Amino acid sequence: MRLPHASKSAICDREGYNLPMAFISVPTAAINRVGSKTISFFLRPVHVLKNYHRSNLRPDLIAGLTVAVVLLPQAVAFSLVAELPPQMGLYAAIIAGIVGGLWGSSVHLHTGPTNAISLLVLATLLPLASIGSEKFILAAGLMAVMVGIFQIALGVARLGVLVNFVSDSVIIGYTAGAGILIGVNQLRNLLRLDIPSSSSLVTTLHDLATHLSQTHWPSLLIGLAAIFLLILQKRFLPKWPGPLIVMILNAALVGLAGLDQRGIEIIGEIPRSLPPLAHLPLLDFHLMVDLSSGALAIGAIGLVQSMAIARSLASQSRQRLDSNQEFVGQGLANLLCGAFSGFSVCGSLSRSAINYEMKARSPLANAFSGIFVLIAMFLLSPYAAYVPRTVLAGVLIVISLAMVDKTEIMRILRGTRGDAIIMIGSFFSTLFLPLQFAVLVGILLSFAVYVMRTSVPRVISVLPSKGFRHFTHQPDRDPCPQLGIFDILGDLYFGAVNHVDDALRDHMDSHPNQRFLLLRMFSVNQIDISGVHALEAIVDSYRQRGGDVFLMRTHEPIVERLKSTAFYDYLGQDHFLSYNVAIDYLFHHVLDPTICIYECEARVFLECQNLPRPQKHPHEITLPLTMPAGKVPGLDPLELWYELRKPEHPLIIDVREPREFRQGHIPEAQSIPLMKLFGDISQVPKDRPVVFVCRGGRRSTRATYALSRQGFDNVRVLVGGMQAWETIGLLEAIDQ
Repeated sequence: MRLPHASKSAICDREGYNLPMAFISVPTAAINRVGSKTISFFLRPVHVLKNYHRSNLRPDLIAGLTVAVVLLPQAVAFSLVAELPPQMGLYAAIIAGIVGGLWGSSVHLHTGPTNAISLLVLATLLPLASIGSEKFILAAGLMAVMVGIFQIALGVARLGVLVNFVSDSVIIGYTAGAGILIGVNQLRNLLRLDIPSSSSLVTTLHDLATHLSQTHWPSLLIGLAAIFLLILQKRFLPKWPGPLIVMILNAALVGLAGLDQRGIEIIGEIPRSLPPLAHLPLLDFHLMVDLSSGALAIGAIGLVQSMAIARSLASQSRQRLDSNQEFVGQGLANLLCGAFSGFSVCGSLSRSAINYEMKARSPLANAFSGIFVLIAMFLLSPYAAYVPRTVLAGVLIVISLAMVDKTEIMRILRGTRGDAIIMIGSFFSTLFLPLQFAVLVGILLSFAVYVMRTSVPRVISVLPSKGFRHFTHQPDRDPCPQLGIFDILGDLYFGAVNHVDDALRDHMDSHPNQRFLLLRMFSVNQIDISGVHALEAIVDSYRQRGGDVFLMRTHEPIVERLKSTAFYDYLGQDHFLSYNVAIDYLFHHVLDPTICIYECEARVFLECQNLPRPQKHPHEITLPLTMPAGKVPGLDPLELWYELRKPEHPLIIDVREPREFRQGHIPEAQSIPLMKLFGDISQVPKDRPVVFVCRGGRRSTRATYALSRQGFDNVRVLVGGMQAWETIGLLEAIDQ
């Protein structure tokens, strides 16, 4: 079937149908915008170089050189944590420094090998291949490629916001646990014990205890000396590159004294070459499946750790971050590290902090650090061969102990219970579970705590403060006997509505005479159909007891959602109140002044303060709290006006307080306050029509209803009270 002929602003599809230009242009424009943004992720270096200022070159070179001095020994050490050849750590340091810097979002975040990620790489690879085998090395590169693809996909899909849902407590707990595992695992190199590497704390401790008698004492002494020197350096010369100095000194000692010929194990010569392209088993899908859980864990923990570091530094430098761009940068760094004989990387806190302290001004500082490591690898490779493994073990033990951030751990333990649970769960999962699952446990704990927090929003009763300027939670103070006021501190979605409903119904059960409810909605930013149904149920419950529900400070998007679901009309437009007039409106138009004057001693609102205090009466007086609808006869103001013009007009009895009466009343009305009226009903004649009047009609309705039950068949009420009388402009008498 052919579409109707279109205007000139139309195009034809492949089959010749005329399609309106508007039909095509809107989605095409959207696709073009998405496509251009995606392309811009990968053209980030063009933007960096185009906007580079020559004045930044010197500080960037200094920062890059300083970071490289720290990066060089770390790259070698962290590759040994993963039981990979030292050159793989150097290749990863070179590529990640350049790629992570140029394609990332942060100026100061430095990407490269890290302790925690290296341990996670080892934990994933150990069950799949023997250490040092070709499969072990290729699997490390393949997993880095998988991590990179995963991270790039998240960035291109604009899912950078996901890192906000993973608590920093996961990183603190995982890092502390990883630090302990690394330190314990390096004891075998410190003691030079011939036992296999393991990511299991229990297995490692068992093997160490079993083979402790085989300790090589010269290796242990050299390692302990290295640890002692590092501790002294951190104490007295904290800005010096301690690991590099210790490694150079010990390499010189081994080379000059020939200690490698006397049982001291060294790392061996490092190849002097550019990072070579690795021949990865990209079609080995079975291996990919085996690596998938570890790749997801490394990808997730790497992104969370990197973004946490970047955000921390950006808060000090006032730099604006793009989390999606950072995801792409981290992903490309991992992808190319895997492709060029490296392994998985992420942001490093220590090197990023150095970058910031050295006042790096652009991402080129990170690229320079990678270039300097490449130069150092060519120049220092022959000498690095003499670095003892026991010294590297000592360096790693010192670094791993620093990973246990005792200050931050104590802050979390003193903070919220949820953060403490996440941290402790992540810590013990790291120690006793396979690491790839330990990371996922921590992330799942984060989500679980988040869901728990959002599904249990605080529903707290509030009352005006002493100065009547704010509403605060005052559990020890008596509430208003007619009106309950609650703050809902959270969203009303399907996971939270049961908690909110239970809290409000518990209040209803404990305050059966409180017939009205005011919900302060300022903290409610989202509501779904479950939330709407919960509000409807609460409204029904209050209306069944003769009361009602009102909403205050409701955000416009929430109001629009309530309109679209018909709840707005169901509740009533006049039930949505603004902050400034809510209490005043409820006090004068909704609450029963009879209860306010005669039964309430709380006087919680500013409007209550000028009410007359009830006087003691010798007779027991019972006020009718409920009145059947339609049982009280009444007349409107105009009807009363015409009857007052007749010779035999009704007697008007105003049951308000004297102060109210003096401010304005119906001419010829007689003032008999309600309590005095009930104290002596003989004041009301039975042989003459009587009309009771009050401010809004509630007190006069009580009087009319009570007297009609006492046998007075000539009593009526002025419907709407003096408010209705004043509204249509009828005359009033004022007593001076």
